[in-house]
Amino acid sequence: MRLSLVPFVALLSMCVSSSAHAVHALSLFDAPKYPPYFGHFSYVNPEAPKGGKVNLYYPAPFDSLNPFVLKGMPAPLANVLLHDSLMTPSLDEAQTYYPLIARDVDLAANRLSMSFLLNKQARFHDGTPITAEDVAFSLKLLQEKGHPAYQLRYKQVKSVHVFGKHNIIFHFSSNENRDLPFFVAAMPIFSKAYYQDRDFASKTMEIPLGSGPYRVKKAQAGRFITYERAPHYWANDLPSRKGMYNFDELRFDVYRDETVALEAFKAQEYDFREEYMARSWAEGYNFPAVARGEVKKDMSPHKMPRGMQGFIYNMRREKFKDRRVREAIALTFDFEWMNRTLFYNSYSRNRSFFQNTPFAATGIPSAEEVAFLEPYRDTLPPALFTTPFEVPVSDGSGFIRDRLIKADKLLKAAGWIIRDGVRVHQETGAPLTIEFLARQRSLERVTMVMQRNLDILGIQANYRLVDESQYQKRTETYDFDISTIWWNMGLVFPGYEQYGFWHCSQVGIEGGQNLAGFCNPAVDKLVDKISHARTKQDLEFSARALDRILLHEHVVIPHFSLYNFRLAYWDKFGIPTIRPDYDNGFFTWWVK
Repeated sequence: MRLSLVPFVALLSMCVSSSAHAVHALSLFDAPKYPPYFGHFSYVNPEAPKGGKVNLYYPAPFDSLNPFVLKGMPAPLANVLLHDSLMTPSLDEAQTYYPLIARDVDLAANRLSMSFLLNKQARFHDGTPITAEDVAFSLKLLQEKGHPAYQLRYKQVKSVHVFGKHNIIFHFSSNENRDLPFFVAAMPIFSKAYYQDRDFASKTMEIPLGSGPYRVKKAQAGRFITYERAPHYWANDLPSRKGMYNFDELRFDVYRDETVALEAFKAQEYDFREEYMARSWAEGYNFPAVARGEVKKDMSPHKMPRGMQGFIYNMRREKFKDRRVREAIALTFDFEWMNRTLFYNSYSRNRSFFQNTPFAATGIPSAEEVAFLEPYRDTLPPALFTTPFEVPVSDGSGFIRDRLIKADKLLKAAGWIIRDGVRVHQETGAPLTIEFLARQRSLERVTMVMQRNLDILGIQANYRLVDESQYQKRTETYDFDISTIWWNMGLVFPGYEQYGFWHCSQVGIEGGQNLAGFCNPAVDKLVDKISHARTKQDLEFSARALDRILLHEHVVIPHFSLYNFRLAYWDKFGIPTIRPDYDNGFFTWWVK
């Protein structure tokens, strides 16, 4: 039985294939770049040779091959390399998905149901076919036992119906979530037969049965993992896979220390490295192999949204509930001095949660934003309506006396006074202390500058470096004062993920994504509007209003961004002429 459901083209622009109502791609707002029956993505070399071994590094230990649950530290890229999804995104378009396990897709005109016709050639690594029963089973696993982020994502899928081996239809409880069709299209698919008698919710080092381009060859928790290219990968010649995943073998070795990791790269212990530290990029690659051309340095521009990187307050802690305290602490972050003395003037300051997109708030609120925000005026910072948000700017000298005077006034207004040289609460006498929780030693230089300024304000601050497992446990249970976060889901268009980040209902969920513990009725309404937006214009108004609230509430201390990939690699790779806009494209490369 083939279900033909007319697509809702006002929301999703979809190119129609030869089937009357089935479509070959899902694209938000804009028409897909690639037509039906396209041969391959433009950023790949369809004739790229398969073969070769590549060594890579991973900065954190792992203890699980199941990346879809809360327990354990997942192995690098296990979700991408081992498990295929119904559809897969292209890397040079804004949120557009093309067939993988699904051959085509139908979205109902009322957006309350969605059906897929599966590719009859789709196979798990043991050669068994991927069926509609496997797809239905996968949804149930993620809804009932998956990580809280997956449970939230698929909460509005109320039922599934299977028709034969290759037809399946999903029924939604609401048609308001604009991103739900994309979440379903991106759902990883598991073997019902394999997981029928296994506990999906537990962490495990048992090699799983997957369907992706690679399978696990060998792994040792905390040390290394080796993936081998699936010998008869069913999707090798699919347009959405052609020219990709060309390496025969990938080995990730764990290096917990960045300095040691860089030295290992110089010794050719591994082949490719994306550099995140400005000092290392400026000073660490002046070794003979670079001069001889054996190691290449590549600064590739991209169009990726930069999101927001920053120090995030845990607003569940009483001391951070007053926005004046949060603003005062943020004033001690002297970006201009850091950028000049620590970062070789490499970075630009973050000024938005939607940096490098049209959704970033600028100036004062538009009339459309004000119309929405007005009913919530009493719950919002007054300056939001009259004053553009600006991050504080210094002269780079390292002396920020005026800002510290302002911070002192804000703290005193919030009830934090100086007593015997210590900042204490005027009623309880409790001292104001801060612990920066981190898993990266490199951020210690940043906090040291802040600690000096905080000390002038009478605030004792310390930097607590913990290993990956402790960091995960403490952030999952919200046992921290200030930590570091980077909001960037790789999405050009903000959507339902904002619900997980900011909605009041997510504040108390262990392992949830609302790390700040932020709760505001205006924000709750805005994240609904963002996920329900029908046009780009509506989305822009909603996202800018949300951005404005988060900035004026000082939910984070904004860090900095880079608009290029900093890549270093030993000269063993062939690289396509065209690079994708939204990825470094490493899995389109091949061994020469």
